[in-house]
Amino acid sequence: MKPFDMHSPVLAIESSCDETAAAILRPPGVILSSLVASQAEEHARFGGVVPEVASRNHLMAVDPLVRRALQLGGVAPYNLGAVAATSGPGLAPALLVGASYAKGFALALGIPYLALNHLEGHLLSPFMGEEEIPHHIALLVSGGHTQLTEVWKAGSYDVLGRTLDDAAGEAFDKVAKLLGLPYPGGVEIDRLASQGDPSRYNFPRALMERGNLDFSFSGLKTSVRYFLEKNPALTQSSQGLADLCASVRHAIVGVLLEKTARAVEVSGLSQVAVSGGVAANQALRAGLQELCSVKGWRLYLPTPELTTDNAAMMAFAAMHHLRMGKSSPLGLEISPQWRVGGVAETV
Repeated sequence: MKPFDMHSPVLAIESSCDETAAAILRPPGVILSSLVASQAEEHARFGGVVPEVASRNHLMAVDPLVRRALQLGGVAPYNLGAVAATSGPGLAPALLVGASYAKGFALALGIPYLALNHLEGHLLSPFMGEEEIPHHIALLVSGGHTQLTEVWKAGSYDVLGRTLDDAAGEAFDKVAKLLGLPYPGGVEIDRLASQGDPSRYNFPRALMERGNLDFSFSGLKTSVRYFLEKNPALTQSSQGLADLCASVRHAIVGVLLEKTARAVEVSGLSQVAVSGGVAANQALRAGLQELCSVKGWRLYLPTPELTTDNAAMMAFAAMHHLRMGKSSPLGLEISPQWRVGGVAETV
């Protein structure tokens, strides 16, 4: 196998859930191409992601998507320096498709293969193109994950708090389903919430005792369900629905802001980053910007296209590991429950 050439572009494949993605990046993080084949419409019929359906669609999409990414990036396969793929956490059947394809590609070209943690891709996405990742507090908030992490540098992380049940994005989607809103529901709640009164209804905020940095959103979802049973006609009113969405968003975002502020103050740091699909939420972005402005903290936000699952962020994470001389054996298995955390643990 050829060693990684620091000047060569990297191909990355992301297939942890229901998006097939491929990207080509040139060091230190210039995006030559970044493509995503979405399955949202297909899974909308089921009201959520079906693993078997996702993996079947990944199988059909991955090869033409990679070929298109190479073409758009103006890169021939033999000019690649390495191939990376998400190896966890995620849906096992979906992960297997992307990782297996990447291994075969790397083997055929005789170049390094790198297995990546999906969460690390999100954590580093606000710093796309930077050669060094600053010491900071990161809020990672998505459909499957919500956690606060102290990021020391690329590959070195301490998880300070994580969700004990539903992730914030999952809570948004489950509430949206209760309200009869289309999938993905979090986006629809965010849209309707902008037209509503966030103080109209009061929903619970769990684990808010002093010093706690963990999250819990399942109680909020249950509270909304009981509220709707008592007020079944509320969703028939456009203003009532907007007020309900605004109140739910206010509760979830309020918890995220409070816990992030706690983590930053305890750490003594002054730099904050937010990533993941919920990082596109309007109220969260505005709240973080106001918080950091008041506190004098520097805020890093990913561009909108890097908030959702994508392969560009995975290629960027790969570059940081490749620069440190890391690669993965082709026999390495996927790790659907792979967690990121611990300064001694590099992913």
